[in-house]
Amino acid sequence: MKQITFIGTGYVGLVSGAGVSDFGHQVVCADIAKDKIAQLQKGEIPIYEPGLGDLVKRNVQAGRLSFTTNVDKAIQEADVVFIAVGTPQGDDGDADLTAIFKVAEMIGKNLNHYKVICTKSTVPIGTGKKIIDIIQKDKGEDKAFDYVSNPEFLREGSAVKDFLWPDRVVLGTNSEKALKIMQDVYRPLFINETPMIQTSIQTAEMIKYASNAFLALKISYINEIANLCDEVDADIHEVAKAMGSDGRISPKFLHPGPGFGGSCFPKDTKALANLARKKGIQLRTVEGAIEANQAQKERMVEKIKGFFSGNISGKTIAILGLAFKSETDDIRDSSAIDMIQALLDGGAKVKAYDPIANNNMSKLFPSVVYCKNWEEAVKDTDGTVILTEWREFRGIDLEQMKALMNMPVILDTRNILPIKDLNRLGFQYENVGRKGNVKNDS
Repeated sequence: MKQITFIGTGYVGLVSGAGVSDFGHQVVCADIAKDKIAQLQKGEIPIYEPGLGDLVKRNVQAGRLSFTTNVDKAIQEADVVFIAVGTPQGDDGDADLTAIFKVAEMIGKNLNHYKVICTKSTVPIGTGKKIIDIIQKDKGEDKAFDYVSNPEFLREGSAVKDFLWPDRVVLGTNSEKALKIMQDVYRPLFINETPMIQTSIQTAEMIKYASNAFLALKISYINEIANLCDEVDADIHEVAKAMGSDGRISPKFLHPGPGFGGSCFPKDTKALANLARKKGIQLRTVEGAIEANQAQKERMVEKIKGFFSGNISGKTIAILGLAFKSETDDIRDSSAIDMIQALLDGGAKVKAYDPIANNNMSKLFPSVVYCKNWEEAVKDTDGTVILTEWREFRGIDLEQMKALMNMPVILDTRNILPIKDLNRLGFQYENVGRKGNVKNDS
């Protein structure tokens, strides 16, 4: 059993810290954010993630997981220190590593015996060397350490499952001692034959960015194919199903929609493209995905405006779904932001409902009317836009919806409503890549 400290109790740090404690290790999650730590010490989870509350509660009760604002002490008492602070996108498009480097300085000053320093945060290629240099500068004499890059591959909405049952664990290090320690940290996964991929530090950092950029490419690609399906009267669902049956392609991330968002894909694709440009390389496919994603969000706006001949002034539009995807309250780079802004700029009134993201969005758009359910949101509106694929939206009673609305107008950007029922009830509707197609509709 190892004594392990996670610095940072955001999405990555909290899920990973709770997960490692579930492996039987003694884990302290440390953060300078006093309010957040106070919440966690009271048993309150500051982020929404299915299953996380139970995971935290189980390990706190077992005495394996605790929370503190005393970061210095948490570092001193640890055998392994995970860096899990945020790396938001900076004004220049690069990742902002301010928090990373501050943590590295703290580690150097509190390095009282041999430790493995492990970075979970998503950082640009070459950051590991900078972290090592900072710790070397600030550490005392004869205080050895080894460094490991251990990128996370957590999907919001299924992060607990992804951590406890991962596809692979990447360990970037040039130290056999550190490798064995990290294999011990992940021993339950090692026993279950989860692939443990050992690489150099730089390669591990690249794996994270390359993985996210590829998935972003896949989403942008299927969105553009869906847009073409709109124009040639083809059904994107059938196209994607046939494509996904090819083992070289796979069906994952072949779901058209309003454009990707969240904490990873937007900033990671931009950071990777920026790094490449600095190195004299142009990542045309990645840059194309970034452009295509923004164009997709703008296309959704044009679709809803099209119902009103481009003039939405004075119209009331309902937005169903504010988070960038279901099973999360994360609105970062959500397509709902672009949609709401465009509607308000065009003189429309906006009503909105999301099962858990209303409060987050209200901080950006306080003038929007936030509702308690979809029925309240669509009542007396001239149009409805579905932007997040929450399960409850799949089961919407379309007859009730039509009765509540002033005009039966729907833009279903997630393709979750049955076209045959929309046709039967006389809705004016738009979706993504399924114009007029009812074959095998569900």
